[in-house]
Amino acid sequence: MNLAFPPTHSAAGRRVRVMIVDDAVVVRGLFARWIDAEPDLEVIASLRTGREAVNQIERANPDVVVLDVDMPELDGIAALPLLLAKKPGLIVIMASTLTRRNAEISLKALTLGATDYIPKPSSNREVTSSPMFHRDLIEKIRQLGARAMRLRNGEGQSRTPPAVRPAVPSTIHAAPSLVPHAGQAPIALRPMPAMPPRVLLIGSSTGGPQALNALLMQIGGIIDRSPVLITQHMPPTFTAILAEHLARVAKRPAREACDGEEIKAGTIYLAPGGKHMQVSRRGGAAVIEINDGPMINFCKPAVDPLFSSAAEIWGNKTLALVLTGMGSDGLRGAQAIAAAGGHILAQDEETSVVWGMPGQVAHAGLCSAVLPLGEIAPMLTRVFMGTPP
Repeated sequence: MNLAFPPTHSAAGRRVRVMIVDDAVVVRGLFARWIDAEPDLEVIASLRTGREAVNQIERANPDVVVLDVDMPELDGIAALPLLLAKKPGLIVIMASTLTRRNAEISLKALTLGATDYIPKPSSNREVTSSPMFHRDLIEKIRQLGARAMRLRNGEGQSRTPPAVRPAVPSTIHAAPSLVPHAGQAPIALRPMPAMPPRVLLIGSSTGGPQALNALLMQIGGIIDRSPVLITQHMPPTFTAILAEHLARVAKRPAREACDGEEIKAGTIYLAPGGKHMQVSRRGGAAVIEINDGPMINFCKPAVDPLFSSAAEIWGNKTLALVLTGMGSDGLRGAQAIAAAGGHILAQDEETSVVWGMPGQVAHAGLCSAVLPLGEIAPMLTRVFMGTPP
């Protein structure tokens, strides 16, 4: 199988230890074969119920648990806090079939400490025959497991290279206090916007729902004066529920975007799962375009179409934010925004669940700031209000 990411080993060369918890014997067997086929991963327990997982978690000592939602005796959502209590910092990936109920449970699990989720195809036959599900499961385990191992080994702190301030004077400067990581070159920063942007674009993936919740509750003033367009890597159903959650935390309208609707300040527009969201201009107004084109960067929705099309519409009034996520989706779009005179901010490595997407744009020298999640909202507020720090 041609995976997007190479195998990742810890400094000690140890493989990522995985516990599978699912009441379906076919699924357990299939997951175990996939995982054990990878040179950097190994299955150390394959269990039928959440109760078994709780009882064995300390002895098995996994790095990652793939936890089914629906199981007898103790289901996934009930087992989750018990597992985390026995092993703080454990990586838990919730797995469930794609129903509204299970999507709601999976997103709730993120607020209870789960790291990520993966929607399973609706039948065992589809699970077996889906190469994208196979790829997604392995890469989530690999990337999240490797990060957990680095953190436990004390390798995960202060890994983001230092940021170099832009040489060109600007009204607002980024001021990240980042410590260098041995062997990595500093990140060069571009100037911050001299004038307030007209739109905020956000791209996110793994860890994105948690980051979006934390961010949007702090930027109500920005939402009131500028539209916010978000592409979060998610399947159908999940995005509708995420939009409802974001509306509650932001206390502003948030919904899956509809094809042809006019983009207005005061609203949060979320790319619908399984479709790409772009923007265009019709009759002088900026409008949403939803299309069912092929996957881009293994993703649908993908961040690149949103960023690239927004650069054509808003040019140097575009501000994009790249939050936590695997892979490189958003890089080409960020390049288009920078070429149009717009600006990009990125979440730093220390606060990202996976520093793939934000790391790519940071290392490409496209960012005006690389910041911890907690510092992004204050910086955005200063930028959109046009006030110095």
